[in-house]
Amino acid sequence: MTDRALELFDQGFNCAQSVFAAFAPSFGLDESIALRVATAFGGGMSRCNDVCGVVSGALMVLGISMNSADKDAREQLYAISKEFVERFRSEHGSILCAELLGCDISKEQELKRAREENRFKTICPKYVKAAANIVKELLHAQYVDQRTSRIFIKPTAGKK
Repeated sequence: MTDRALELFDQGFNCAQSVFAAFAPSFGLDESIALRVATAFGGGMSRCNDVCGVVSGALMVLGISMNSADKDAREQLYAISKEFVERFRSEHGSILCAELLGCDISKEQELKRAREENRFKTICPKYVKAAANIVKELLHAQYVDQRTSRIFIKPTAGKK
């Protein structure tokens, strides 16, 4: 899934699209729909410089991995999502686009600078890869221990 996320990013999809769409087919969601769903989350929520799109995409993956939307499932999702955020923040120092990218792309001049300095191609791929790897590890951990009461489902199709 990590390779697919990087392929999508290399094809020009944003960070949120790349992470979410790489996993979506494994949970029965068409990749083209996943790409549309995640579009507005790139650039820290539509280039607003908030939460990085890889984090948003990863949290969407964790959400579709659930086989229920009841209160207990939601609490479990919050717990595993918090674990994702804590791991990503611990590894990279932040979950905010501006801090990770090193510029405020909500401002036209900073967006231009990011493009001129090729930041999206040199900085963002490592975050796409890291987010996909953490999600993969978290999901895998849910399947290994059958003794827990976790209600996440194992992907049934798509690339591993």
